[in-house]
Amino acid sequence: MVPPRYRQGVRQQAEATSRTKEAARRRARAAEEKARAERRAAAARRWEAPLGSPGRRLTIGLLVCAVIASLLGARALQLQGLDPGSNAAFALDETMRSPIIPATRGSVTDRNGELLISSEPAVNIVADPIIVASNGLDAATMGGMESLKAQAGPGIIAGLLAYYLGGDYNDYYTKLTTTADADGDAIHYTILGKNIRDYVDVQLNQELSQLAYVGLDEEQAPVRLYPQGTLAANVLGFMVYDADLDAQQKYPWSGGGGLELALDANLSGVDGREYYEASSYARIPTGSTVVEAAQDGISYELTLDAGLQYEVELLLKGAVQDHAASSGTAIVMDVTTGEILVMATYPTFDPNDIAAADPENLGNRALTQVYEPGSVQKVLTMAALLDTGLVTPDKQMVVPGCIQSGGKSLCDDWSHGDAQWTATGILAMSSNVGMALMTREMEAGTLSQYLASFGFGQLTGLDWPGEQTGDLPGADMTNQTRDQIAFGQGLSVTAVQEAAAIAAVVNGGVYHSPQLIKQAWTSDGQPYPVPTQVTRQVISPESSATLVSMMEAAIVTNNKGIAGYREIGKTGTADRYNADCACYRGVVGSFVGVAPAENPQILVYVALDDPTNQQYGSQVAQPTAEDIMKLALPRYGVAPSTTAAPEFTTTW
Repeated sequence: MVPPRYRQGVRQQAEATSRTKEAARRRARAAEEKARAERRAAAARRWEAPLGSPGRRLTIGLLVCAVIASLLGARALQLQGLDPGSNAAFALDETMRSPIIPATRGSVTDRNGELLISSEPAVNIVADPIIVASNGLDAATMGGMESLKAQAGPGIIAGLLAYYLGGDYNDYYTKLTTTADADGDAIHYTILGKNIRDYVDVQLNQELSQLAYVGLDEEQAPVRLYPQGTLAANVLGFMVYDADLDAQQKYPWSGGGGLELALDANLSGVDGREYYEASSYARIPTGSTVVEAAQDGISYELTLDAGLQYEVELLLKGAVQDHAASSGTAIVMDVTTGEILVMATYPTFDPNDIAAADPENLGNRALTQVYEPGSVQKVLTMAALLDTGLVTPDKQMVVPGCIQSGGKSLCDDWSHGDAQWTATGILAMSSNVGMALMTREMEAGTLSQYLASFGFGQLTGLDWPGEQTGDLPGADMTNQTRDQIAFGQGLSVTAVQEAAAIAAVVNGGVYHSPQLIKQAWTSDGQPYPVPTQVTRQVISPESSATLVSMMEAAIVTNNKGIAGYREIGKTGTADRYNADCACYRGVVGSFVGVAPAENPQILVYVALDDPTNQQYGSQVAQPTAEDIMKLALPRYGVAPSTTAAPEFTTTW
């Protein structure tokens, strides 16, 4: 047990030690305070005027203020005196927006006003992800509820977009929340939806306005529509995205084929632009606005008849499928004017869904595909022979089954001995040998000149993208080539060339360049010039009348024709050149028909490429052409014939 006195001594000693330590601490604090005061005083003395004079301190202060004022004045002079324009422009650029106002692309109708191509207002919906992220508020104004609302914004907006526009929610959300690119640069522009119809855009904007969300905007982006679907698609063409136009901040769609491409410059018009002031997330209501109005495109009325085109396309499709052909083409033409009433090709495509189309079917075969026309060409050879007086309808010929041409045998399609035919009989029987023998009496250059006058070896004047001229040998052609041309081989043509040439033969010998555009007008209804038609006399009216009679013999002799109408025509079956093997493989079967014989008005020409189920033109093309003729004649008010066909002399 510790004695009490010992415990008391220890306690007293501890208290003394504590008092000593406390006194030491007080002395240390006092020394520290004194040192700090001295440092403050020394620092203050460094900023005092040298003599500590109040007057001198005032003078120095005024000098400092004067220097600052001078600097500010110099900057103001630079901004407003020396270079006010550029600085004002810089400031304006920071707040100005200049979206494009796309011109409304011109419309296209058929000859009866049926709408074939139109443009419908639509927009691209775009966003600024930076603004969406904050809902347009800066950090200073972001409170608790406002911050929560901004955070929820991308998700809510993505949901609305998926509901109204379709598409994937996650895609929208990713675009709305990606505020910087791979390089770390801020993203202020992203496209959320393209070519959105106006009524959908209005509904979406109403929802966003009610929820008070900002950051989305719209750009005018009209939609091109083809209300008839596949009808005349190969004539009308289609639209394609143009990256170059997009890079120039222009409406990024242009014609990709057909009339859309051929007439693109006129159809597209001239885009306008709107200039307005905007804050970081919206237009400034009281800011300046300048509008450069768009100049809408030219609109066109075609010579096509949409109703007849529809019927012809169905018939042509059936013929191609029934005869297992690679493709088919059909032309209906007014022989008195050269107007094309129908220009059809199959297979075709839907210009409303160009992504699903086979590229092989996008062109217009009637103008871009060449072939050797076969026996239909005999009509044109006979026209030249008649017009030069080398042949008359009753000219008597002895025609063997084969002759020598260029060291090879040239034969008719069927075996026969020496036949006694007239020139009319040779055309009616479609004798290759007979035509070659008669044409040997004509100079090669003369034959070439006649065929050139009929439009071969040259463009039709339709100014069509990718149109082919075909191949027409000149005066230096060999005798073998002249023999071949006589019956439709050895030269190449397009369907439109062939139809226009036959139309000239039966129209008093007057060639009219084919017409596809009937009239055009500007956006304010003023007439706009259309391509000028070329007209020329190729053969005499007498030669034309004679040939019409001979062509009727070709129909009557073969027991063909249309009930109630006198028809003239000619079949064709030509060997088909195959570029893959550089050889002849397969055939092109064709038929041209014109009615009525006593007053030719409507021409129908049908050609099937490489039919494999039957091949002759009389089998694969003539039935379809005559079905088309039965539709066209009453549609255009052509009265049935009231006179009988004349007598023909085909043999002697």
